[in-house]
Amino acid sequence: MSKFSLYPPTLDGVDTEAKREDIRSYFHNTYDIFEKIFEVLKSDEVFYKKSEPTRHPMIFYFGHTATFFINKLINMKIIKERINPRFESIFAVGVDEMAWDDVQSSNYSWPSVDEVREYRKKVREVVDELIMSLPLTLPIAQDSAMWIVLMGIEHERIHIETSLVLHRQIPLEFVKEVKEFDICTHSSNAPKNEMIDLRGKTVVLGKDLSHNLYGWDNEYGRYSEIVNDFSVSKYLVSNGEFMEFVQDGGYENEEFWDDEGRKFLAISGAKHPTFWVKEDSGYRYRTLSRLIDLPLDWPVDVNALEAEAFCRYKSKKDGVVYSLPSEAEYCIVYENAGLKDVPELHQSRANLNFYHYFSSCPINEFGHNGIYDVVGNVWQWSRTPIFGFDGFRVHEAYDDFSTPTFDNKHALILGSSWASSGNLIMKHSRYAFRKHFFQNAGFRYVISSLGDKKETDIYESDELVSRYCEFQYGDEYFGVKNFAVECVKIASKFAKNPNKALDLGCATGRASFELARTFDVVEGVDFSARFIGVGVKLKNDGYVAYASKTEGDLAERKKVTIEDLGYENLREKVSFWQGDACNLKPNYNSYDLVMATNLIDRLYNPKLFLEDIKNRINSAGILMLTSPYTWQESSTKKEFWLGGYKDESGKEVKTLDTLKEILNDEFELLHLQDLEFVIKETARKFQHSVAEVSVWRKR
Repeated sequence: MSKFSLYPPTLDGVDTEAKREDIRSYFHNTYDIFEKIFEVLKSDEVFYKKSEPTRHPMIFYFGHTATFFINKLINMKIIKERINPRFESIFAVGVDEMAWDDVQSSNYSWPSVDEVREYRKKVREVVDELIMSLPLTLPIAQDSAMWIVLMGIEHERIHIETSLVLHRQIPLEFVKEVKEFDICTHSSNAPKNEMIDLRGKTVVLGKDLSHNLYGWDNEYGRYSEIVNDFSVSKYLVSNGEFMEFVQDGGYENEEFWDDEGRKFLAISGAKHPTFWVKEDSGYRYRTLSRLIDLPLDWPVDVNALEAEAFCRYKSKKDGVVYSLPSEAEYCIVYENAGLKDVPELHQSRANLNFYHYFSSCPINEFGHNGIYDVVGNVWQWSRTPIFGFDGFRVHEAYDDFSTPTFDNKHALILGSSWASSGNLIMKHSRYAFRKHFFQNAGFRYVISSLGDKKETDIYESDELVSRYCEFQYGDEYFGVKNFAVECVKIASKFAKNPNKALDLGCATGRASFELARTFDVVEGVDFSARFIGVGVKLKNDGYVAYASKTEGDLAERKKVTIEDLGYENLREKVSFWQGDACNLKPNYNSYDLVMATNLIDRLYNPKLFLEDIKNRINSAGILMLTSPYTWQESSTKKEFWLGGYKDESGKEVKTLDTLKEILNDEFELLHLQDLEFVIKETARKFQHSVAEVSVWRKR
């Protein structure tokens, strides 16, 4: 057994102190493994190289998981003080190639590796102390502070695996052997694959909130589907089996590739799997840190587009329609295997959790009731785009973990790999990646009559985002005009230099587009990727569809196009980014207008925001704030409120007075007015509020 192998603690039990020790051991194990895998990089200079152009250099990922702990603990008001605000800004976002991930090197000044090592050490100390001191009641529920600690641990477990993939993509000259990382040393000819018949059934997916293992938001809820009888391949597709596709010109024959696949081929120039290396004598195979002879009986590592192309090739060759399995079909395969969930699953039964190897191994080594590698070895691409189950609810601490992937572009991967651990190897885990991504992933195929899951618009299943879509893009109610449009009208009256504007707290992006009617460059920034995804979709796809709730579970489906709004010629002026208004990256600067609508009373430290934003506005630039001043402790601890309370002498403190105290030295107050807004909840329930608008000019 590898010293790296450790199962996650359960959420239940009776001894809180023993549970603390379990969590502490798991945290240190996770932290140690993560730091150990960066020893593969040959020198500190390699930390500043990219494994591929669409990703950050390695230094970002080395810092990212530690800053995640602090950012989540700050946002959930579990701790008050940051360790390093700069690190917790630059290392915060940019890991999934989303439209709002800023990977432009010019926007970053990376610290030294030793500085990040020292930072990680400080984070370890903070989390360690919290584990031993936070209030703890068993079972650990999602509203527990300890849940946020577990969230940080499981997040780092994900990045252990994804970082290993990135390290594997770096040229060999930049990596070195780590003696503890033993790869499999045996291989043979690939076994001939065959089909296993399985009986269909009604599959029920999802788990309850009472489940005794940590879970991400997309795992909870319920989804049922009738699955017909189908056949599944006994083995994962091996390098040997995939070789036929390569040698028959599969990468050159466009009939086997869909539009996305052909785009991938054009960009990548791929002629074979990415971890194969073509030499004069044939193909070799890239492991984490060395080249070996191509192991024909190991699973092939491919992205989903390559797996789909192989299925089309094999279908034509055999006269039978093969496809990747669906999530529901895989559930039947899993049940047929008789596998138990963590922690009852014995790690010796599969190639996972670093128990056996730091690599793949032969596809006929770990059998599960007649089907091999149901879990472990490599992930298995599915044909199911990830979606939310009935009852799906985001966790407020990480509201953009899942919903940005509910875009019909992220395919579920199933079953875990040799590098998977923690939540990644649990029965109910659900992870998805874009089809051109490389993970430690391969595939098996099925013959089935089950079609693809019907695609739906993401915002039809996200009630809060749909509500804001209606607020910004929908109908006007009770004679109250569109709030985003009216805010821009006010701002445009006072902003004399129409060069660059920041729409901070942009939500679903309507005001950002409106600002582009006047400004040359508009940046929309919001804390939640769920919200900015709307603006991104409108910009890139030209429409947004959402569901406006009417009554109970009933909703009216709506769709707005970029032509309806008159924004079709404004796309290139607008960009959307994810960011923390209290800790913005340095590149957000030199604005002629900063518009922060209904934001300050939802920030964890609004004074910090106001003191920082001064430095990002040009001389004579405009700061426009709107807020109904609905201060609440769920958003802002009372000690950070700007108003809405009595001070120690009993004097009432109003928000506007505090704004003047903070801003008056550098800003002139130009304008005050009230501005109504109405948010529809249902057809018969509305929020009618009045925001105070204050317009300030920098001296």
